Amino acid sequence: MNIVLLDAKTLGGDLDITALKSFGALTVYQTTSKEETLERIQNADIIITNKVVITADMMEATPSVKLICIAATGMNNVDLEAAGSKGIEVKNVSGYSTKSVVQHTFAMGLYLLEKMAYYDTVVKDGSWSASGLFTDVSQPFYEISGKKWGIIGFGTIGQEVAKVATAFGAEVSYHSTSGKNLHHAYPHQSLESLLKSCDIISIHAPLNEDTYNLINKNNLPFIKEGAILLNLGRGGIINETDLALELDRRTLYAGLDVLEQEPLILNNRLNEIKHKERLLITPHMAWASIEARKKLLEGIVENIQLFMERI
Repeated sequence: MNIVLLDAKTLGGDLDITALKSFGALTVYQTTSKEETLERIQNADIIITNKVVITADMMEATPSVKLICIAATGMNNVDLEAAGSKGIEVKNVSGYSTKSVVQHTFAMGLYLLEKMAYYDTVVKDGSWSASGLFTDVSQPFYEISGKKWGIIGFGTIGQEVAKVATAFGAEVSYHSTSGKNLHHAYPHQSLESLLKSCDIISIHAPLNEDTYNLINKNNLPFIKEGAILLNLGRGGIINETDLALELDRRTLYAGLDVLEQEPLILNNRLNEIKHKERLLITPHMAWASIEARKKLLEGIVENIQLFMERI
C-alpha cells in the first residue's frame, strides 16, 4: 500500500507516526497546498488528511485511492458523496479530544475570570514590587462557585464541561442548537434566556446552517455585563465583527479557540478592540493535548488496520 500523509505538521512534530509504516510505503508531507494535492496523491492507495481538501475531481483523477483517513472528527474536507459513488472508504476519528477541549475550556475561562493578563503584567513590569503592598486586588475577580454556567451545544464535550462546572459549584444549564437534545439532568433554556441569565457561557456546538452566526449583534446585548463568552465549538458560530463592537461598547470578556478564518487575518476587527485584556484568542489548539494527538493517531492506525483486514 502507498500511504500519503498530506499535512503532518498539523499533528505536531512530537508525534511518533512510525506505526503507519507497518501498512506500506509512507510518504509524509508537512503541509500541502490546494495546488499540490492532486500531484501528491496520484499513486496513493491510502490518503491521510487533517484539513487538506479532497474533491470529487481529485478522486476521479486518482483511481488508486481506496481509503481516505481524516485525522479529525469533522469530515467536511472530503466530498463524501463522490467517495461513496467510487467505493472509496472515508474514516474519521471521534472522541479523542474530549478531555483536552474540556480542560482548555476551563483554562481559558479561569484566565479571563481571574484577570490573569493584568496580574501577570503588574508583577513582571515591576508595578507590584514598587507598590510596597504584599497583595494586589485592584482587579476584582469572582469564583465559579455559585455562578450560572450556560452551555451552547450539549454533545459529549458539552456534557463533560457541565460535570466539571458542577464540580466547581456552578449552576449549569444548556441550550440545544438542534432542538432535539433535551433529555438531560440539567435544565434546558432558550438561547435568549441562557444569554441573559448566565455569568459564563461556553459554546461546544458544530457549525451548520442552524449555528452559523448564532451569536450576533442582535443577541450579544443580552449577555450580562462582566460575563465571559467562550467559543470552543467552531469559528463562524460567533459573528466576530459584532463581537468586537460589543467588546468595545461595554465590559464583556471573550475567549476564542476557533475563528471563522484560520489563522487569524490581520484585518479581523478583533485585532482592533480597545481593551485587549478582555479578549483571549488561542490558535485552534484546544483539541491538541499530547494525549489527544496520540489517541488520534491510534484511531487512524485502527481505521487502516480494519480496512486492511477486509481487503
